[in-house]
Amino acid sequence: MARYTGPRARVCRRLEFPVFESPKFGNPRKNYPPGQHGNSRRRKLSNYGIQLREKQRIKYMYGLLEKQFRNYFKKSQKKDGPTGHNLLIMLESRLDNTIFRLGFSPTRRSARQLVSHKHFLVNNRVVNIPSFQLKEGDIITVRDKSKKMEIFQDSLRKMQGDNPMPWLGVDKAKLQGNFLSIPERDEIVEPLNEQLVVELYSK
Repeated sequence: MARYTGPRARVCRRLEFPVFESPKFGNPRKNYPPGQHGNSRRRKLSNYGIQLREKQRIKYMYGLLEKQFRNYFKKSQKKDGPTGHNLLIMLESRLDNTIFRLGFSPTRRSARQLVSHKHFLVNNRVVNIPSFQLKEGDIITVRDKSKKMEIFQDSLRKMQGDNPMPWLGVDKAKLQGNFLSIPERDEIVEPLNEQLVVELYSK
């Protein structure tokens, strides 16, 4: 399971965006880029720099490496509709992201680990591929033998409300989620500008 394993606080500072869900990285104490000259006068980013930064924000937020991200972009180009919208919807439909959105895991990073360790069923079948693409009507369930794990019990205590996102449903008692529909672009709450990624890859 390929994933970024480097210093996360530095990434958040460089991108000026909380790409990792942990509060530890969401509000860095130093609000300037890392490095020896990070606190010196900043240069204004070029259009290319702005586009590259937005791509990095989305890539890190969903926990992808460069090759994986580019493959998603190529697939999104082949679908009907705006490429940028297709890209975000495909990323939101990943199994690891959905587990995070349902509240079964505190971060996307831990969701990937839980999926890889076979703690989830999709439509009553074990799925251990974090990138698995969910479809409308799919049911995601924590396996019976995993339900007493502390991470799930802790997630239950922290869950608020019964509808984590408009396209998802959750049954807390069963530790079960329902992928009710394909998400709409305006339902994705993070302030992302996917059009900048389209412009970057169109060069």
